[in-house]
Amino acid sequence: MMVKRVSGDNAAAIAGPHDIVSTLQHAQAHFRAIVQGSDDAIISKTLDGLVTSWNPGATRIFGYTAQEAVGRPIQMLLPPDRLHEEDFILERLRNGETVDHFETVRVHKDGRAINVSVTISPIRDASGNIVGASKIARNITFEVAAKAQLRLTASVFNGTSEGILITDRDGLIVEVNEAFTRITGYAKDEAIGRDPQRFRSGRQSPGVFRGMRRALMRFGEWRGEIWSRRKNGEAYSTFLIATRVCGTSGEVTNYIVLFSDITPLKLQREQLEHGAYFDALTDLPNRLLLSDRLQQAMVNCQRHGQMLAVLYLDLDGFKVINDNFGHGAGDELLIAVSHHIRAVLRKGDTLARMGGDEFVVVLTEMSKWQDCLLLVNRVISACAQPVHVQGNMLGVTASVGVTLFPADEADADQLLRHADHAMYEAKRVGKNRFHLFDAAQDAEVKNLAVLQARLEQALRHEEFVLYYQPKVNMRTGRVVGVEALIRWQHPEQGLLAPDSFLPLIEKHPLCEAVGNWVLESAMRQLESWTRAGLHLPVSINVSARQFQEANFVARLGEVLARHPQVARGTLELEILETSALEDLAAVQRIIGACHLMGVDFSLDDFGTGYSSLTYLKSLSVATLKIDRSFIRNMLEDPGDLSIVKGVIGLANAFNRAVIAEGVETEAHGKRLLELGCECGQGYAIARPMPASQVADWVTNWRAPRAWTGS
Repeated sequence: MMVKRVSGDNAAAIAGPHDIVSTLQHAQAHFRAIVQGSDDAIISKTLDGLVTSWNPGATRIFGYTAQEAVGRPIQMLLPPDRLHEEDFILERLRNGETVDHFETVRVHKDGRAINVSVTISPIRDASGNIVGASKIARNITFEVAAKAQLRLTASVFNGTSEGILITDRDGLIVEVNEAFTRITGYAKDEAIGRDPQRFRSGRQSPGVFRGMRRALMRFGEWRGEIWSRRKNGEAYSTFLIATRVCGTSGEVTNYIVLFSDITPLKLQREQLEHGAYFDALTDLPNRLLLSDRLQQAMVNCQRHGQMLAVLYLDLDGFKVINDNFGHGAGDELLIAVSHHIRAVLRKGDTLARMGGDEFVVVLTEMSKWQDCLLLVNRVISACAQPVHVQGNMLGVTASVGVTLFPADEADADQLLRHADHAMYEAKRVGKNRFHLFDAAQDAEVKNLAVLQARLEQALRHEEFVLYYQPKVNMRTGRVVGVEALIRWQHPEQGLLAPDSFLPLIEKHPLCEAVGNWVLESAMRQLESWTRAGLHLPVSINVSARQFQEANFVARLGEVLARHPQVARGTLELEILETSALEDLAAVQRIIGACHLMGVDFSLDDFGTGYSSLTYLKSLSVATLKIDRSFIRNMLEDPGDLSIVKGVIGLANAFNRAVIAEGVETEAHGKRLLELGCECGQGYAIARPMPASQVADWVTNWRAPRAWTGS
């Protein structure tokens, strides 16, 4: 065959067989290079599923080498739950169709799942018959994971109950979530581009936002409670966390704000605090709030050179009305009488209910006795006003005890006790009158020095002994400890309870000596029980005077060192809630030092003092003990029951354990368990007993079935 030479540009248009073969070889080599160099898996297979080619990309994705894969069925790559896909693909191939970008899951040689995007095309022979298929698979595991992460992030962003807003570096909103709209009432398009301070409430000081900006610049975060305003103008309280977001070079790019609506929690807290300070029946201040106000009034009285009066009222004839007309009528009468009394008092005076039919009035800003006399007579007249209750005209009178401060040089608790004593004197001499407390003629004051001397002698002659009253978990029946209680083994009068002698030394140095004796004696007993195999925590009462001694911590450390067998955490100190703890910061430092030595604390007689919440917030005590006076009448007196509920609620709110004193009947224990108080002590469990009887009692104690349910 002759080849005609062609010159110029047309020379490339005509080639001989050798040139065509060379071009095809070059194209095949180029194609092989593409196949071999591709990151994607490029695989061919027969129609019955046998692998006929396998590139390095397939090895990288699936783990099999070409030698391992060629000749094996493609099903080796399919999870068991996806074997049906081959039938679907084969049907498409036989129809001459291409499967484009089919996202599925395949199995790596090591067994892990791989997300892939697959394109499968038919392979035809020279006659156009479909003889196999080519498959290109791309590993999209990371893309799938990223999409899932984005979906999750979006789900969290819009599904969370917390409001979220994102601002740019200038503080303008660029994104909000659905909870933001639900909480604030502002739609997304109403928020985008706005300054978040637009939503602040007038109840919030601008200083808070200045502090927030400083914290974000310095620490990168601010968190706290803040007041905001909804679209409808309603103020609401939020807990808010603001965070600064920086780029790779450290520049601020965004701010993220998360917030939750805590208005219901705020209201619940206010209701809880109200229940702790106010009487449930009359909504008058209870003894807790009364004590706070009395303390403040005494300070103001001394500052301005004035006098105040404490009136203790007991209604004469109230029990008869309660018995004859029922508790409902009695409650209505108490409410009406409280209104009558309040109507004759001045703005700065305080009327409080102590429980039952007893009230206390604190009269302030008086310059002479005549001012007090006029108001006392008004109160007595107000109490005597008849009350229309349930179709009956009922009436009571009042016996009133009065003490004057600063003529009566006493603390708040003593003023109340003095007025109480005077009230009993008014009742004794005829009722419907008042009696003025006269400290000069008080028998207790006259004999105090003599009695203190006798108690000092009793300490020297070792006439004091310790009794122990068990504390148990009423629900499980487990004994959780004992309380050490001092007794006086009087040579003539027999065994005397602490109430008959401890109040006599409350403000005397002898109080510290007796307290130290109790501590040392309890530790000796603890050590003795430990050696005998009885591991029983012991709590002892510590007076305010003893606790606030300068060397209290050092002395406690010495006592603990003398008894090394006593395990840490076995000793607990009980602080009376009625104690006058003046410097709470110093008291907390003492408690902290004792904690380091393994000594825990409880707040005893909780609810009877004048600083319950102050003590609870300031002092790291582990346990609250509900005073027996509330437990005793809780089944009949709704006021006492409310106080018990309030104390249990406070314990839960402040994450404190709670134990009830004075559990005298199974009914008391059952009601306490219903209220959520599991631990108790009292006569229904055990009376205080000598140390020698404790081990046997612990062995034989069984809780009533009404408590344990078994």
